[in-house]
Amino acid sequence: MKILSLFILILLPSVAAAQNPPVGSPFKVELEGGVLFQTRNEVQIPNEATATRIDLVDQVGVGPLPAGRLTLHWNFHGRHGAAVVLAPLEFTRSAVIEEPVRFDRVDFAASEKTDFTFKFNSWRLNYNYRFLERNKLHAWVGFTAKIRDAKVAVEQDGRKGELTNLGFVPLLFLALDWEFADRFHVLVDFNGLAGGPGRAFDVSAKIAYDLTDDLGISLGYRTIEGGADVASVYNFAWLHYGVISVWYRF
Repeated sequence: MKILSLFILILLPSVAAAQNPPVGSPFKVELEGGVLFQTRNEVQIPNEATATRIDLVDQVGVGPLPAGRLTLHWNFHGRHGAAVVLAPLEFTRSAVIEEPVRFDRVDFAASEKTDFTFKFNSWRLNYNYRFLERNKLHAWVGFTAKIRDAKVAVEQDGRKGELTNLGFVPLLFLALDWEFADRFHVLVDFNGLAGGPGRAFDVSAKIAYDLTDDLGISLGYRTIEGGADVASVYNFAWLHYGVISVWYRF
C-alpha cells in the first residue's frame, strides 16, 4: 500500500499522457503513432564475462524509428473497465563493427557489416477502476497483464546469435484525466513495476483536444524503460517516443 500511495502522489500533480479509460462511453478505440529514439539499449547474451556487452545505441544510432500502438477500452460496469493494448516494436539495422563481438557464444569479426535486430512487442490486458470522479478530474487504478515478446539477434556473413523470450509481466496501472479548459485535457498514464532482477515502466503524458463528444486527438510524449539482469541475458533499454493519437468513442 505504501508503494501504491507513492505512485498516486507522484502522478496526480503530473502534467501529461494517454491510454486512459473512457468516461461516459462503453467503448473507446485509440490509434497512436509516432517516432522512437533510444538513449540506452545494452545487451549481453549470456550474462557472463565471455560475452560482449553490446551498446545498440552506439551500433545502430539513436533513431528516429517508427512506432505505434492500438488500444481498445471497454467500460463494462459503472466505474470498472478493461483494455486491450497491442504495441509492436521491432527493428533491424546494420553497422560495421569496430571490434570483435561474442554474442550467444557466436564470434563476429571486426570491420565486417553486421545486422542487429531488436524486438520488444508488448501485448496487454488491463483491468481498471475509476476511484476518483469529479466534474473535471478523473483517475484510475488497476492491473495490467503484459505478454512480452522479445528478441535480440546479431547476424554476420551467415553466422547468427539470437535470444528470444516470451514471458508474462504483471504491472501496476494508474491514469489521470484533467480537463483544464473547455475540451482541453491533460492525460497521464502509468504502467510499471520493479523488483527482483528486472523492472518495466511505460509512462505517457499528453495534451488532448475533444474535436466532438466522441472524437479526439492528442499530442505528447511516451517513455519506456526497463530490462532484466539474469544469467541468460543482460538487457536494459530506455526508449523515448514523440506521439500523436486519435480516438473514437462508441
